[in-house]
Amino acid sequence: MRTAFDESERRGWAGQADAYAASFAKLCAHPVPGLLDAAGVREGVRVLDVGTGTGSAAAGACERGAQVTAVDAEPGMVARAAPAAPEADVRLAALPDLPFAADEFDALVGNFVINHVGRPREALAELRRVTRPGGRMAVTIWAVPAAAGQALLGRAVQAAGVVRPAHLPALAPEDDFLRTEQGFAALLGEAGLTDVVCNSLTWDHRTTREEWWSGPAAGVATIGQVLTSQTPVVIAEIKSHYESLCAEFAGPDGELILPHAALMAWGRA
Repeated sequence: MRTAFDESERRGWAGQADAYAASFAKLCAHPVPGLLDAAGVREGVRVLDVGTGTGSAAAGACERGAQVTAVDAEPGMVARAAPAAPEADVRLAALPDLPFAADEFDALVGNFVINHVGRPREALAELRRVTRPGGRMAVTIWAVPAAAGQALLGRAVQAAGVVRPAHLPALAPEDDFLRTEQGFAALLGEAGLTDVVCNSLTWDHRTTREEWWSGPAAGVATIGQVLTSQTPVVIAEIKSHYESLCAEFAGPDGELILPHAALMAWGRA
C-alpha cells in the first residue's frame, strides 16, 4: 500500500524526465561506477537496476556485459532509459511491489531510489527478495546533513522565508532512519543483508548557474515542488538569493563547483 509520501513522489515526478535529464541527472550518475563495482556487476551477471531514471546505471551495466533489467516508476524515465541502455529490458515498475520472481537476479543496484520511497525497510526487503541468496545488492542515498553544494538551493528558499508546503509530506517518523554510515548500514541489516558495508562518497559537482536552477524551476524533486508552489514574486526573491549565494561556489571560469555527499551501502542477500 502506498503512503502519502509515495503518492506525493508520483505526482512530483510525473512528466519531469526531460527536466531532470537537463539538470540533476549528471549529478546523480556520479556514483554509478562504484555502485556497479560494489554489486559485482560484470559479464553474464543478471542485474536489476531499480529506479533507473535516465538509465545511467543500466547503461553502465550493459557496457560490462551484464544481462540487465531496469525499472522505474515514472513512464517518462522509462522512455528515456530505454534508448540510453538499448540492450537492457526496461520496464515500468515501482517499489515495493516488483514484478519479478524471488531470487531472479544475481545483483541489484538502486541509485538514490531509497530517497523516493515511503517505506524504505519494506522496499529493501523487496529488493532482497528478488536477489538470489549470495547475490550482491548496492544502494545509494543522499547523506544528512547535506553537503554545502546540495544545500545551496534550500538556503535560497529559506532566505526567502519559505517553508515546506503542507501538500508535500515528509517521510513518516516511524519509517525514517539515520542518514549516516551506521544508520544506512543498519537499515540494510534489518532487511536481511549480511556482510554489509557503508561508505561516504564526496565529490565536487560542476555545473552552471542556469543548469542548476533549471531543474527546480521546472518543478524537479522536492526542492522544485517547493519552489513552483510559490507566487511569482516569491520565486523571484528566491532566485535573487540563489544568485547571491552562488558566489560562494563560483570557479575561476564562472562555473559552479558544488560539494556533494552521499552514502553507498552494499551487502549480500
